[in-house]
Amino acid sequence: MKIRKARTGDVAVISDFNLRMALETEHRRLNRPRVRRGVTALLKDGAKGAYFLAEEKGVVAGQLSITTEWSDWRNGNFWWIQSVYVAPEFRQRGVFRELYAHVHKLAKSRRDVCGLRLYVEE
Repeated sequence: MKIRKARTGDVAVISDFNLRMALETEHRRLNRPRVRRGVTALLKDGAKGAYFLAEEKGVVAGQLSITTEWSDWRNGNFWWIQSVYVAPEFRQRGVFRELYAHVHKLAKSRRDVCGLRLYVEE
């Protein structure tokens, strides 16, 4: 499994995964063009966050994004893990674990990151 930072050429797969996640988790049908614009905006502006993709043999198996939240209590940024999605055919194979490990390692290498946060529904 290869983990890499997403590029603008990944807009279609990320948008599709976000639409699928909303339908699966909240039974919501999101507006595809709006989601695509939102993903594009984040990918073009690193201050908004970043997406990371897990690939197996060139196929995107899963994703997560990170956004930042400043903590005055800790004088550092929390990285919020968001937009987590693993394609059904790749579930139960450690895809999220690999994505999380990658982001955790990145966060530990930076002095401005004081922690990771993730809310989970179940």
